[in-house]
Formats: sequence, C-alpha cells, structure tokens
Amino acid sequence: MNMDLLPRLLLLLLPLFSLFDSSSQSPVSISVSPTVLANSGDTLRIRWTGVDSPSDLDWLGIYSPPDSPDDLFIGYVFLSSDPAYRTSGSGSISLPLPNLRANYSFRVFRWSKSEIDPKKLDHDHNPIPGTRHHLATSEPVGFLAERRPEQVHLSFTDRDDEMRVMFVTGDKEERLVRFGKSERKLQFSVKSSVDRYEREDMCDSPANETSGWRDPGWIHSAVMKGLKKGVRYFYQVGSDSGGWSPIYRFTSRDDSDEVFAFLFGDMGTATPYTTFSRTQGESISTMKWILRDLEALGPSKPSFVSHIGDISYARGYSWLWDHFFTQIEPVAAYVPYHVCIGNHEYDWPAQPWKPDWAQTIYGKDGGGECGVPYSLRFSMPGNSSEPTGSRAPATRNLYYSFDVGPVHFVYMSTETNFLPGSAQYDFLKNDLESVDRERTPFVVMQGHRPMYTTSYESRDAPIRAKMLEHLEPLFIENRVTLALWGHVHRYERFCPLRNFTCSATEGYPVHVVIGMAGQDWQPLWQPRSDHLADPVYPQPARSLYRGGEFGYTRLFASREKLTLSYVGNHDGKVHDKVEILASGLVVSSPIDGTEGLQKAGAAESSFSWFMKGASVLILGAFMGYILGYVSHAQREGTMRWRWTPVKNDDV
Repeated sequence: MNMDLLPRLLLLLLPLFSLFDSSSQSPVSISVSPTVLANSGDTLRIRWTGVDSPSDLDWLGIYSPPDSPDDLFIGYVFLSSDPAYRTSGSGSISLPLPNLRANYSFRVFRWSKSEIDPKKLDHDHNPIPGTRHHLATSEPVGFLAERRPEQVHLSFTDRDDEMRVMFVTGDKEERLVRFGKSERKLQFSVKSSVDRYEREDMCDSPANETSGWRDPGWIHSAVMKGLKKGVRYFYQVGSDSGGWSPIYRFTSRDDSDEVFAFLFGDMGTATPYTTFSRTQGESISTMKWILRDLEALGPSKPSFVSHIGDISYARGYSWLWDHFFTQIEPVAAYVPYHVCIGNHEYDWPAQPWKPDWAQTIYGKDGGGECGVPYSLRFSMPGNSSEPTGSRAPATRNLYYSFDVGPVHFVYMSTETNFLPGSAQYDFLKNDLESVDRERTPFVVMQGHRPMYTTSYESRDAPIRAKMLEHLEPLFIENRVTLALWGHVHRYERFCPLRNFTCSATEGYPVHVVIGMAGQDWQPLWQPRSDHLADPVYPQPARSLYRGGEFGYTRLFASREKLTLSYVGNHDGKVHDKVEILASGLVVSSPIDGTEGLQKAGAAESSFSWFMKGASVLILGAFMGYILGYVSHAQREGTMRWRWTPVKNDDV
C-alpha cells in the first residue's frame, strides 16, 4: 500500500468508526411538564428521547419520593406504550397522579428478556422489571398546594343532626372545618382531631417493608354538629396557613319517607401504571355512573354510598389508598361514604380470631395492613373495635347501624368473631331486635363474605356454614328485608331464602351478592365454548339472576316499597331489579332503568348541583383523572408487549 494514501483512508473511515463509539451516541433524556401540579389527580406529560435500539421491555419507572432506590418504584409503564417508540427511541405518555405528600421522579431503564428473573414476580405472577440498566432520570415533580387538604370524604355519625368529614394533609398542624347554609357565609367552624399510623404498626409484608410503605400523611376528622334536618350545607376544610379545600356541599338527614343509596363491594382503585398488585380499572366506570345518578337525583334528597368490603385493594402498598381516596372524592365529599371491612383490608397470618375451622379462610389477603389504614382512614358510627394483639391500634369500624328514611341499615364484619358469645353477635342480636318497624319498615343487612353464592367458593364453605347456623336465624326471626354481600366479583340475586329453600310468602330475606364494582378475579358464569350445555357453575332454582358485568346497585325506598336495581357499567342501564313491599312480599315489575330517580326529584333542575360553583373544580379534577387514565389505557391497548392478567378464584 502506498503510505501516502494511509492518512486519506483513515480520514474516510473515521465516520464509520464513530458508529461503534458509544460516546458519540446522543444521551437518553427525559423531561416532564409541568414540574408543579396544581391539584391531586392532575395530569403530567412525560417525554423521553435518545434510546438506542428500542426494546418492547424498556420501561419508565415512577418514584415517590424522588430519592428512592431504583428497585423501590411505585409503578411502571413500558415505553412501547407509545407506538412511535419502537422506531424512533422517543415517546411520551400522560399520567394523572395523586398527591403523595412527596415529590415524584421518573427513570428510564433498559430491560431484556434474557434478564427476566422468574423468582421476582408481582401479585399477578408477572416478572418485576429489572433495574440494572438505568438510562435517565427526570427532574422532580411536586404539587403547588402541597399542604392543602386532600381526600375529603363524609360519613354519618350516631346522631341525625351531625355529619363527619375526614381528610388528609402532609402535617399535623391545626385544621378547621367551616360550614353554613350559604356558600358565601360559612359562619360555623370546628377544629379537627388528627391521627396517623406508622410503618411499625403494620403486621406483615409488604405493608411493613420498604417496598410497600410510604408516608400516609396526617388524617384529620371533624364533626359538624347542630345541623337542621334536610338542609343543604356548604363546607370547606383547611387553614389560612396550610390552604383551604374547595367548597363542597351535602344535605343533612331528615324525616323523609324516602331514601336513595348506592351499594356495591370489591371496587378497588385504578392506576394509570402497572404496580406490584393488580388494580381495578373498572372502578372508574362505577364512580362515573354513580356521579350521573347523583346528578339526576339532585341536591334536595339525602343519599349515601355503601361499599361493603375490599375497599382499595392496597394490600400493603400504601400509595394505592391515596389513589382510592382521590378517585372517590368527587362523590364522597358530597354524600356520606360508608364501609365495612373485607379480607383485603384485614386478614394476616397472626390475626387474633382464627378458629380451627377457619384456618384455610383467613390468610394473607390484607398484605400485612391488619386493618390499620382502614380503621384510621374511615370513622363509622358506633364504637366497635377488636385488639390486634400487636402494637397496631385496635381494628375499628367493624359493626354498626343507622337509619335513613324508612330503612334501617346494619353492617357486620365477616373477618372477626360473629359467633354467639362475641361482642359482634350480641350487637347484631340486640340491634335487630330493637328495630322500630313503624319508623323503619325495611331492614338491610350488609357484610363482606356471602352467606349464599353459587360461585365455586370452596375455601369459604366453613364460614358460610357458621353464618347459616348462627346468623340466618337472627335474620329470619327479625324479618331482615335484604342481605347484601360482596367478596364474589359477580352480581347474583336469590329468591327469599331460608336454609336454601325459597318462599314467596314467609317474608324471608332476599340475598344479593354485589361484589362486581371493580375487581376481576372471578371466572365468568357462562358455559365453556366446548361444553355449551354445561355451565361452569350450575345455576340452581334459588339463584334468580346472575350478571357477568361490572356495576353497582342503587336502592330506592319509600314507606311502602323498597327497590334494588343492578346497573351495568358497560352501558349504565338497569339489568335486574327486585321490589319488596313493607310486608316482606317480593313483587316484580318491568325494568325501565329510571325507577326512583324522577320520583326523588331528578327533573327539578336542568343543571346538576355537581355542575355548579366550586364543585365544578372537583368534578373537573375527577374527569381529568378519568381522561388521563383512559388515554393511558388506550395507549396500552396498542402495545405488543404487555402482561396478561391471571384469572383465578382468589377473592
């Protein structure tokens, strides 16, 4: 070779050499907009660029607080959720985020199939992303009003002239509730009490581990007293130094002969990202349709929500409670939100009541929370509690009752002792025996695990046998009108029952399973494709209706008749209905989808109370959360690589 040509050859090959020089590649970058969110649930836009050789398994980690180690993310999204990423190495996504009282940050990671660790799986048995190849980190993202109260929700107390309000802040400084009959004149005020729980209060993993624990904030509670019956009140919570919430409104209980309620179980919450435990996207539809019904109902009639167990499905991952309360606030800040305990709030290996027959029933479903977040984040009427046997505070909100209009509502715990001789059994017996049927001709019992179901729920067979032996006689003797249960994630209505036997004339309770509000771990009722004449779960004559759709029920009662309707989330229409007279006789009528709403005043105004004044801000925030989540879900639907949910009978 002519040595004079060598420099020229090297000059020509230099660009080619640079292709193999990693230092010459554009660095991966990630940006967020805005860097300060105004309200909990607002949407953030995240953009990334410069990822070389994009893979379907490259992912975006979501962190709070921002200095969390790489493996302590709260959730993740595959970068391929943006279809443009596969060809460009760039993309973006929008995420609505609740205020966790700590900043967020976001990190980009490369991950390959060869690095999947089959021993590191999430609750759905999907592999947890690896963090070996960290490519980029965003700047922190915070909230403008970080000290302002969040997660506002109402509940009844033991007095008709009171209403409790609870909320969360990032500090324990004094907060007030201001309220009055006019939005412009909140002349009454009351100080809130404040409480919190610590990581050491949790009883098992993941709740007491770094993977599940995040600071829950300070929980405030105050009672607005001296309310006039059937009056619309306005209120807001906060302080001058920490900031005030928007102004909300509610209608106090009255002596009306009517009541409207929305009832369901097992709803959970939605997240716009994948996390360690499956979340419940359908919960957004449940809240959407209830908001529609409240709009039709109008503000003049008191109503409430009843959520009978398996509340947030946090199961030890504490930030899911923040998602849940952010999601329900547009409803729960305006109407009381009542709950009873389920297995996913409570059960843990060392729980104090676990008789021999229940060894296979009460397991680790609570994720180590042992009822602590449930007990402190809600405050129901009564004073029921059971010790945990550890440093954790006693479990509260176990059993209680109240009257609204012509109905006496009773709540029980299927997770703690309900057998004769227990405090709960004594309460239920005394409560049912003392109901004034002249004042409240209808009695509605609610609990989590069902007394009757035709779903294959063999694990719970022993507890159902105990309920039939000890509780059903109480229900029969005291003429319980309706018994509502969750736990099974499908809707099912039975005939009036006593010991599996139907009777249309004896006034037996009508049992209805209503655990279809969000969670989806229940096989369908429909037959298998290759055995069309052989249902997965045969439907006996006592089971009058079984629904396969998500949804909720709405209850409307006058002094003469109680109507329970099953509304499907897929279309917002009524798909089943039962009507029960005050005598206990069950009657039937055509399903028209509007029962109770117009009678209760749906047509009194062309504008909903949710669409007026400051409440527009809250509804707008909720709709922003919905739209952000739906946008994410639509992007996720275009992915080539995503995990497939596992169907099983874990409830």
